[in-house]
Amino acid sequence: MLAISEGDRVTSALVSVALDAATLRHQAIANNLANIHSENYRPQRVNFEEQLSALRHAVATQSPIAPAALAQAQPFIETDAARRTGDLAGRMDMEMVKLSQNAVHYQTLLKALDRWGGILTLAVNEGRK
Repeated sequence: MLAISEGDRVTSALVSVALDAATLRHQAIANNLANIHSENYRPQRVNFEEQLSALRHAVATQSPIAPAALAQAQPFIETDAARRTGDLAGRMDMEMVKLSQNAVHYQTLLKALDRWGGILTLAVNEGRK
């Protein structure tokens, strides 16, 4: 019987949370674009990378991270404190760049998860021959 290691569970959980963060980031960027002409609108951003940095530090100073610890790192949308000023076209271009980067990031995470699942399937099937 093939046993899934603790590291595999952590990897799967981390990719899943990263996909959630990318989905939220897409929503935040879409809101920023939709409200770019609103006078008092404060742009939104996703708080996730800061949490990953804290987890990375915990892993470096402690034993390997448990999947339960990943439950503490949940992405969420927050509002920037300062209202954006400056060139409207430049702000719109920057949001579009962020949207494109996020789409590529999301697709990359999906491909990595698919390959990881393929490796597990191959391991299971090879064990049956």
